[in-house]
Amino acid sequence: MHEAWIFIAFLLPLGILLPAVAIGLNRILAPRKPNPIKDSTYECGVETVGETWVQLKGQYYIFGLIFLIFDIEAVFLFPWAVAYQKLQLYMVLEGVLFILILAGGLLYAWRRGALEWV
Repeated sequence: MHEAWIFIAFLLPLGILLPAVAIGLNRILAPRKPNPIKDSTYECGVETVGETWVQLKGQYYIFGLIFLIFDIEAVFLFPWAVAYQKLQLYMVLEGVLFILILAGGLLYAWRRGALEWV
């Protein structure tokens, strides 16, 4: 039990000290040559023409999140599919339940119109 606390007592100061040293070294060693061109908004880009603020539809983010969910689903199902021959019945049923829950989520998103790219 005490070994876990010794580990925490060692890593906690290290976790605080390491970023503090990095910030301190940055303040000491970083060059300070302020310049109006460097401080401008488009220092590393091309000057914009016209309106600079563009509002995107929230549906694009929802579409991306749905893609991410099903991409992660593939990551979780790949090891399950590789070991399919060696799985017990309850493990297969849990995998099928997982697929059914995700299929239900896909059906829900489809009916709500979240998958329409308009």
